[in-house]
Amino acid sequence: MSKVCEITGRKRMVGNNVAHSKLRTKRTFDLNLKTKKFWSEAEQRFVTLRVTCKGMRIIEKNGLDSTLKAAQKKGFVNLV
Repeated sequence: MSKVCEITGRKRMVGNNVAHSKLRTKRTFDLNLKTKKFWSEAEQRFVTLRVTCKGMRIIEKNGLDSTLKAAQKKGFVNLV
């Protein structure tokens, strides 16, 4: 599975390690991804998502069902 948040669509970024001598080597900035179950009131079941901590805060703020609809509209998550 790819390291992508299913709510925000964020991916890992690529940057540089910069040494004191200004020597640059490639590195990755990974996401803080968590696999978490959320209860969906509309479907009366648990939905398992791979989300970042920011995605969890968005779900807490807007609600799971409205957040999933917005993420499906943007193409980030596809539920059966």
